[in-house]
Amino acid sequence: MSAIDELATELARLPGIGRKTALRLTYHLLKQPAERSRRLADALVTLAERVRPCARCFNLTEEELCSICRDSRRDAAVICAVEESADIGAIERAAEFRGLYHVLGGRLSPLDGMGPEDLTIPQLIQRVEGGTVREVIIATNPSLEGEATALYVQRQLSRYPLTVSRIARGLPVGGDLEYADGVTIAQALAARREMS
Repeated sequence: MSAIDELATELARLPGIGRKTALRLTYHLLKQPAERSRRLADALVTLAERVRPCARCFNLTEEELCSICRDSRRDAAVICAVEESADIGAIERAAEFRGLYHVLGGRLSPLDGMGPEDLTIPQLIQRVEGGTVREVIIATNPSLEGEATALYVQRQLSRYPLTVSRIARGLPVGGDLEYADGVTIAQALAARREMS
């Protein structure tokens, strides 16, 4: 396999990158000065060598504990369980949640070979058993797998004296009813609240 095909094949393994885009990126890199490609390669090596899961919440970090776990201003009694580290960024952008996180490391998906043993649910239970957690908010995606994961986590936590909640689902701000699917509309109706 040629160097061009090898790089295009690796790039095509990235989410959202098809073979044509991978080839376009490869040829773009070839047009750049060699130093720019070396910096990209060095950045990838550095990423692989330095970034690891947080020892407490499994968010990605270069330290033993991530910046959120180290922040003493966060409410340690509330944990938001998410599928992946990228989900934390989305929640943090809203600037509304001041608790801690727990990255599950994926979602239950038997077709993809992801079972409960592949997720960090035992570590979440350990955090709950520490006695300081009063609520776990489950913020998995509203897919079939995300819902199954949320239900499984809720069942695992049901024996502990804490609140287990699920993020609300429904229509996005600026969305049109005519384009929403039936499940989204049903969830929006079920999660309705009184206007004051």
